[in-house]
Amino acid sequence: MAGAVVASVVAPHTPRIGNEAAAPPFARGLIDGLRELGSAVRALRPHLIVLLSSHWVTTFNWYVTAHARHEGVCIADEAPDLIPGSPYRVPGHPAFAKALAARLKALDVPCGLAESPHFSWDYGSWVPLHYMDPAAQVPVVLLPSVVCAELEECRRVGQSVHAVAQELELRVVFVASCALSHKVLRGPERWPSEALQALDRRFLELVRQGRVQELIDFAPAFCRDAVAEMGGRPLSGMIGALQAMAAAGTPLQGRCFGAYAQSSGSGNAALGFLAAS
Repeated sequence: MAGAVVASVVAPHTPRIGNEAAAPPFARGLIDGLRELGSAVRALRPHLIVLLSSHWVTTFNWYVTAHARHEGVCIADEAPDLIPGSPYRVPGHPAFAKALAARLKALDVPCGLAESPHFSWDYGSWVPLHYMDPAAQVPVVLLPSVVCAELEECRRVGQSVHAVAQELELRVVFVASCALSHKVLRGPERWPSEALQALDRRFLELVRQGRVQELIDFAPAFCRDAVAEMGGRPLSGMIGALQAMAAAGTPLQGRCFGAYAQSSGSGNAALGFLAAS
């Protein structure tokens, strides 16, 4: 396959799975799912992963990490007891980052580059990737959740990732690091309400059955009614990349990986659409 987004996926990141040895039993299926998802996307031989995180939050502008190498220590600022300091060393992809930032600016989407050597990863970036690519071999470009971005703008960003992948002839995996329903509660063992679980199950079933257009049509209502994480911004980026894949005629396979599981009232699963072999 020529340059394109070859997978558009959702990856959970609850900090309770950051330290596998201390992860609660109910979260073990999420770890298994991330590993299975990682194996599936690595089998597509991607040149890079673009991850839109729920926990790198900017207010006005999009930023694209343009580091040649990401290196530092991840601390979960909201739960430092769970992730007190996990080192990472992962290649970046400056050429893709710069091309994506330029394309977004051309679309009048406010965007800049994140190039500071002091930049450090949030746990929404680190948690899924250290399971999906434990050898840290696939280059990574990170995107934030932008508070002032409407969901349609987030879709346009996902579509732009596909356009730049085509332009640069690179195989790209788009990852939305987020939960599904996300009306959080105190108590890690607590499930979403029955109504929210029903919305999650519908989302999962549409993916599992490969019903691409129905999922695209369902996504805005899901983001609203399921109280999606960060207002549905990461999910909308994933949907935008999926729209671009479908518009390009990419044969798609919907898959769910591991278990659907709770974490403090949120619903979590690894899932997405991969280019069919």
